[in-house]
Amino acid sequence: MNLLRKILFPFAILYGFITSVRNFLFNTGVLKSYSFDLPVIAVGNLSVGGTGKTPQIEYLIRLLSDKYKVATLSRGYKRQSEGFVLANSTSDALQLGDEPFQFYQKFKNIQVAVDANRKNGIEQLLSNSNPPEVILLDDAFQHRKVKAGFYILLTAYGDLYCNDLMLPTGNLRESRSGVQRANVVIVTKCPSDLSIAEQNNIKKQFGLSSNQSLFFTFIDYDDVVYSEKETLKVLEIKSLSKMLLAGIAKPESFFAHLKQGDDECLTFPDHHNFSESELLEIKEKAHDKIIVTTEKDYVRLKGSILSEQLYFLPIKSSFLSDADNFDKNILNYVGQSTRNS
Repeated sequence: MNLLRKILFPFAILYGFITSVRNFLFNTGVLKSYSFDLPVIAVGNLSVGGTGKTPQIEYLIRLLSDKYKVATLSRGYKRQSEGFVLANSTSDALQLGDEPFQFYQKFKNIQVAVDANRKNGIEQLLSNSNPPEVILLDDAFQHRKVKAGFYILLTAYGDLYCNDLMLPTGNLRESRSGVQRANVVIVTKCPSDLSIAEQNNIKKQFGLSSNQSLFFTFIDYDDVVYSEKETLKVLEIKSLSKMLLAGIAKPESFFAHLKQGDDECLTFPDHHNFSESELLEIKEKAHDKIIVTTEKDYVRLKGSILSEQLYFLPIKSSFLSDADNFDKNILNYVGQSTRNS
């Protein structure tokens, strides 16, 4: 913990008190939460950024979209539009935000919407001519105005919520007790060979209740990188001189997976909107080398002056074990909720 964060510790206590009061008011009904007559699954975290929400949402889309009409609803972080927006053929990352636009580009059989007011967003989705049967709320664990039917809490292996402190001293958005709202907790970004003993040790630290399930996932990288015109095998590009470019919260594993020799790694802030001068500088540094970026960055960079040499590496969330049990939890909830509605 750096010195500034230590100095700000009194503000962390104040922030924790404010969020605790807010949660108490929602828990006791003083502040109203709204429920809806369809399955609503909220994916989120207790800390800021970098827990792997996007690949987890994509996992749920793959699991559900062949059986149900699925919609995703996000805030649309750093988008240049306001209010409710339903993605269509004219949408782009500036209008939707990079992650929702990525969903729209990859999954043609779902609806993708953005609205900072999740209650209004759900009402808008349900009022259209083709309403969804399941709604996935992206980054909505603290959005208490909507009461989801199922909560999935993510926490990254290298930054477990149980070892963290409140903002601004730490990275927690609310106190650790917020985990009590979760039906499922997933430890993300684990080593693929994480031992059972270490998993059990983490489970003890969490102290979850008997009706909460715990799972462990790792980032599974694709074997291929993609551009607008072609694909290349990762094994092939690892041996090439290249530039690696990332504007995500925690890019270290992305760089480690691809970097060889004197490859240059450029890091930008999460959800960064690249200026023309930055694009020119990147192109000048790269010369004629290929540039490999993350899928989230690619949706913002495609069509730019980097397009001819730009590739992206897709990722997905994979379970270390018990994937069938996780799938069963989700499918049972959605199936029962759909019948009830």
